Amino acid sequence: MYLTSEVKKEIFAKHGKDEKNTGSAEGQIALFTFRINHLTQHLKKNHKDYNTERSLVALVGKRKRLLDYLKKKEINRYRAIIAELGIRK
Repeated sequence: MYLTSEVKKEIFAKHGKDEKNTGSAEGQIALFTFRINHLTQHLKKNHKDYNTERSLVALVGKRKRLLDYLKKKEINRYRAIIAELGIRK
């Protein structure tokens, strides 16, 4: 499995405030970005996997909504997470 609990803890420790703070917007955005990158690599090999493609589009939408929320509430945190994860916006 590509997303173990250790990987999740590492993502939330790095981008959230600590590994137990799984609800922070930055942590969620980082987790979605990790999953999006994994699904993108999968789709490069399996281009006819339409269920995964649909899941990828849903994840991108969730991440976009979280980014829009963060942009509206705290522009500095938004800019920091965009720069840190290398997300185009």
